[in-house]
Amino acid sequence: MAILALHGGAGGDGPWRGMTALDPQRLACMERILHDLGPRLEAGEINALEAVTLAVESMEDEPLYNAGRGSVLAADERVYMDASIMQGSDQAAGSVVNVESTRHPIRAAHLLLKEGWPVMLNAAAADAFAEKNGLEQVDLDWLKTDLRQAQWAKWHNEKSRPGSTDEDDEAVLDHDLGEAEGMGTVGAVALDSSGNLAAATSTGGMTGKPIGRIGDTPIIGAGTWCDPSVAVSCTGVGEAFIRTCAAHEVAVQLRNDSGNLAKACDTVLEMVKPMGGRGGIIAISRSGEVALPFQTMLMYRGLWRAGRITTGIGNEEYSSKPTTLGQNTGLP
Repeated sequence: MAILALHGGAGGDGPWRGMTALDPQRLACMERILHDLGPRLEAGEINALEAVTLAVESMEDEPLYNAGRGSVLAADERVYMDASIMQGSDQAAGSVVNVESTRHPIRAAHLLLKEGWPVMLNAAAADAFAEKNGLEQVDLDWLKTDLRQAQWAKWHNEKSRPGSTDEDDEAVLDHDLGEAEGMGTVGAVALDSSGNLAAATSTGGMTGKPIGRIGDTPIIGAGTWCDPSVAVSCTGVGEAFIRTCAAHEVAVQLRNDSGNLAKACDTVLEMVKPMGGRGGIIAISRSGEVALPFQTMLMYRGLWRAGRITTGIGNEEYSSKPTTLGQNTGLP
């Protein structure tokens, strides 16, 4: 048995209003990843750790996700990216914070995990480590997109709170860009055919975030957690997920509730809510349970299990049957 689940961020309030013009591209990216990696994971060609790395790496290359290229812009109109990764067998982990030039932050975090020490590197030191180890470096202009620059401009002109334009359909001022639906963090969790678990998460943070701000994504136990029993990746308002150690708390709740993963995730989202947190969780247990709950208007998500791919955005549910690229099906 092998399972791979993805998320592309959660956000928004109220009922889901249906697909935007940009959503088919986001879903097609997820489906390509699942079509490629699911069978390889099942066959034992790649393990859980490599599967989540490759999955997040691919989402970092999709400009419509808020990670890697297409990351949102901070208060100083620059890009600062975070990523973390963890494997369940020995709880080895790696994390990079506020990197500015590494094309794939998740691959840098993966390298730290493999090195074994330190677990976390910050800013220029993290970029230097990545470059020294042969990871591709890119310019700021390559990381920026018209979509994110338009969202930053609206945030700046309206003197809004950080992150306020990330989910604003009208943030794009150039109508040629279509409708914007800027969401947060991307992540992946996997169970491989040998029973190993892994989790990975990557983000550009929040539009207009103050320089030096660190959210939950690179913090082991807050945005990412993996042990021999469960793999977890979170998305949402980072400060609330930090205050509850949300990803790790899923593992705690799972131990305390006789292995009910769905209930564990729901409990954690209820813990996050009163602290101003809203978002979602994807998780896989060693027994093969999958949970993908969210408390927002939507969460981009995808699942490969037993040769079937399902994807979803809002709460609507569709039949779980083999999909073709670009088809929107919800998770059961």
